[in-house]
Amino acid sequence: MNSQDETAFVEFLQPIADWGVPIAAVMSDKQHALLLAVASVFSGVPHGFCQFHYLDNAAEPIAAADEQMKIELRQGVRAEIGGLIRHKQAEKPVIPVVTGLLPSPVPAISTPTAPLAPETLAEQERESIVQDLLARVRYLLTLKGRPPFRMAGIEMFARLHEVVECVRELVDHFPEARLLKLLDGLQTALTANHSAYDKLSQAAQWLADLADTLDPDGKPTRNAGQVRAAWTDCLARIETQGQNSPRLQQFSAKICKVSKSYAPGLFHAYDIPNLPRINNDRESEFRRLRQRLLSTTGQVGATKRLLLRGGAWEFIPGLPSLAETTAAISHVQHDQFLQERQRVRIHRAPFRLHTRSVQQSKRQLKKLVQRWKTLPASRDP
Repeated sequence: MNSQDETAFVEFLQPIADWGVPIAAVMSDKQHALLLAVASVFSGVPHGFCQFHYLDNAAEPIAAADEQMKIELRQGVRAEIGGLIRHKQAEKPVIPVVTGLLPSPVPAISTPTAPLAPETLAEQERESIVQDLLARVRYLLTLKGRPPFRMAGIEMFARLHEVVECVRELVDHFPEARLLKLLDGLQTALTANHSAYDKLSQAAQWLADLADTLDPDGKPTRNAGQVRAAWTDCLARIETQGQNSPRLQQFSAKICKVSKSYAPGLFHAYDIPNLPRINNDRESEFRRLRQRLLSTTGQVGATKRLLLRGGAWEFIPGLPSLAETTAAISHVQHDQFLQERQRVRIHRAPFRLHTRSVQQSKRQLKKLVQRWKTLPASRDP
């Protein structure tokens, strides 16, 4: 639609009304012009509001404060240990290639003529673990948020704290100089943002509580009145807890104001069969490519990263079944398959600690600790 004022919406909706099709309800993002048009064309029809957009609007000041904390935390980390975590420039320029379509040569695996000394092997293992931790910190400084539920600042703080706990275990076993500097720098940056993190975590929990109250999954069947009563009680708790500080009061005031505005359209879905609580599925029809990537990666805007990490085959439609995929791969020469698999491993190696999964990151850090503790211990930095 070239314009989205009331007149444009009325002209769009009126032919539907003229067909005489029974309209059980309308679902929208609560655009002001659409509210007026629906009331004009479909007078008396329930107008539901998307619960995701409701929470997204309620989260605006929280998301803004979270973004500011993320920036300050990132600046603090870089001020303390920027030189330590900065990527070293390659001695020779790297020419990117497209894996699979313009295959790069597979590096030959060099076999040492004589076995390496245990001290050398231990040093190589220590270096690998240190570089993995530095790469993890670099990745965490690039996190982006997706309000209302994914707040990058809160996530960055929590994941960096996990790195701190991991590094503490490492230096207790072997106090490597770079790890000591990394530990001190991260602790300084986290301490400076701890107060903001506590308040933002409280506000983010409010949003999670509201979302859980509205979510029917795992709960007995409830009608609109019952859900509204539970939602009202949740808002009352938020308003009470918001009195603990001026910042929390600002967050709770915004949540309550937006909630009052959205209240008339939040609860129709519990009484009207098949009326969705959100309209994100409809919106996704206009961005199918990004939706496919989101469903397979869990990341917004992952197209560029996928091409860098995996290869251009992301653009090529996959075969619809495992049997067809197996049949296609079976025609590939075995040595070519092994070479391509090696290329993929090389491409993905720098990104192995690039995960936003809490469980996966904890497993990875735990594994680093286990590897570190198998090395000889020393108290000398």
